Amino acid sequence: MAFSVLIPARMASSRLPDKPLADIAGLPMVVRVAQQALRSKANRVVVAADDERIVQACKHHDIEVILTRSDHPSGSDRLAEACSLLGLDDGAIVVNVQGDEPLIDPSAIDAAATLLQQRSDCSMSTLAHPLDNIEDFQNPNVVKVVLDAQSTALYFSRAPISWWRDGFADGITQLPQPHPLRHVGLYAYRVGFLRAFPKMSQAPIEITESLEQLRAIWHGHRIAVHVTTTSPGPGVDTPEDLDRVRAIFERKS
Repeated sequence: MAFSVLIPARMASSRLPDKPLADIAGLPMVVRVAQQALRSKANRVVVAADDERIVQACKHHDIEVILTRSDHPSGSDRLAEACSLLGLDDGAIVVNVQGDEPLIDPSAIDAAATLLQQRSDCSMSTLAHPLDNIEDFQNPNVVKVVLDAQSTALYFSRAPISWWRDGFADGITQLPQPHPLRHVGLYAYRVGFLRAFPKMSQAPIEITESLEQLRAIWHGHRIAVHVTTTSPGPGVDTPEDLDRVRAIFERKS
């Protein structure tokens, strides 16, 4: 199976300025992410940067990188430009690995790519895992997903879904059964869909939930979901997250 990994990396971050270059055990975070992706079965790993400083950091550590425009409204737009710059065919598969996931599991990358290759009926694939605590079930920053019988996404939400009939009577004191699923923000796309996606109109449900993947469902595209048994390593959104990840690398060294 042939597929590429694209890692969008942008310097502007309101919660953690210059995030791609944040030092993690002696290496910039974006380099750590690329090194993890290179352990997957991808035939190519490319960072799509919006700043020359990211480009130079990647080149210094022998990571393939391209410079994209700095005015893209979303990561999907940046990836679409990257596909054009790299000359990828519409039928090619690319996996979007976020540039703030230095602990991404390489096998998760492979799983997303393999699933999309198997599901010709789907334009995208992604990952999920069972939730095991009430706090995450209630947390709007933890996105939930419900599936159909073919493990295709029916809906993504920040709300606690799926919800049992009598849940409102008792409040959230326990998790419903079977366990609800947490969405993991790693995606595989066919390049033709990725080029078309930024041109699609925003969906009302996308605006309400602030979840870009709902645009695909609203426009009739299907998203295949691979359910893993374990949760992913922590990503980096805040200085506290960065401290947590640095501590994990220190324990591993």
